[in-house]
Formats: sequence, structure tokens, C-alpha cells
Amino acid sequence: MAAVLKLYHTAAGVVLARDGELFAPAGSWDVLINRPDLHEYLATLEHARLPSGFRLPGLRAPIDSQEVWAAGVTYWRSRTARMAEARDTGGSSCYDRVYEAVRPELFFKAPPWRVVWPGGFIRARRDSRWTVPEPELAAYFNGRGELVGFTIGNDVSARDIEGENPLYLPQAKIYDGACALGPALLVTPEPLPPETTIALRIEQDGDVACEGSTTLA
Repeated sequence: MAAVLKLYHTAAGVVLARDGELFAPAGSWDVLINRPDLHEYLATLEHARLPSGFRLPGLRAPIDSQEVWAAGVTYWRSRTARMAEARDTGGSSCYDRVYEAVRPELFFKAPPWRVVWPGGFIRARRDSRWTVPEPELAAYFNGRGELVGFTIGNDVSARDIEGENPLYLPQAKIYDGACALGPALLVTPEPLPPETTIALRIEQDGDVACEGSTTLA
């Protein structure tokens, strides 16, 4: 069985978790993920092994200078609701046509400095009465456009603003604290199986405000 490779971005640098051991790979986050031999390098790394009991210092989001883009209208079960909203707000068949089109709906989500780390604070717009978390699979690409691996994202959305008019999508989706990533980057050249689980938990004032999980199926 191939080793599971997880990269953590910490205040002290990049940390690799592999088969219960921790390593400190050479290079910054951006330099490391752009290595053409990244998977092989991490799978065979033997030097820079961290001592037993080492704890990850200051966990950050697994990102440095990359932009975050999102893909919309991807879930079949949300199709009916999106199409109904579009009709109610005069958007005609814009969502229906995207579902059937060759070109996907891609939109800018966040610059790196706006991305929230695990345990950080996501935010809701003051002018929104209905803000929802959206757990997503995040595909990670290097500077050559090659798929490096995967992480988990939270596409925080002002659903009332988005449903009001499709043209309000940037206001509903793009604001400080509306994107969270992490905790780790799973480095793998293989697609993930459908039973892969994404779990999300949001706490507010010490209480669990939202918790759930889904699979890639």
C-alpha cells in the first residue's frame, strides 16, 4: 500500500506526515509544491526526520501565494433549487444551461491572505440573514497546472444574497473570512475514491453551531 502523504503549513515551516512519522522537507511552501518530483520526493524522504513527540507549531492554511477559485453548480441535488431561484429572480435558464455546458462555472473565491486556517474565524456579512457553510473538496494545482493533491475547503456563502440575483454571486461569495482551507494537503497523483469523507465543524462561543459530513459520492 502506498504511503499517505500529508503536508502541513506551520509557523515553523512545512511539515510532512508519512506513516506516523514527521519530516521537515527543504524549501518554502511555494517552492516545495512546485517541485516536478513532489510525490516521489516526499515518499522517499529520509533525512530531516523530526523527533518523536514533535507537535505541529502554529497550524496555517495549506496555501501561500496561490489564488483560490471555486467551481459552481456541481452538485446534482442542488440543481432544482438553483434553477428555481434563477427563474424567481428573472435569471431565466442560466443555471440550467451551465449544467449542460462544456465550460464549467468557475469564479474567484479568495486571495491567499483572506484564507482562514483550521481553528480560525470565518465570517458572515452584516447584510446577510442566511449564511451557510459549504464543505468542498479542493483540488490543488502547481504553477504548471498539474494536479498536486487535495485538501478540504469551506466555501462560506450568503445564500440569501446569492438567491436574490445570480449577478450578486461575488457579493455572496467573496469577502474576508469567506474561505477556509485545511488542515492538510493530501499529496497524491491518484483520484480519490467516492467514499472519501469531508467533515466540517463550526463552533461559536464554545458551542457547536454547525457540524456535518458528506462523501464525494
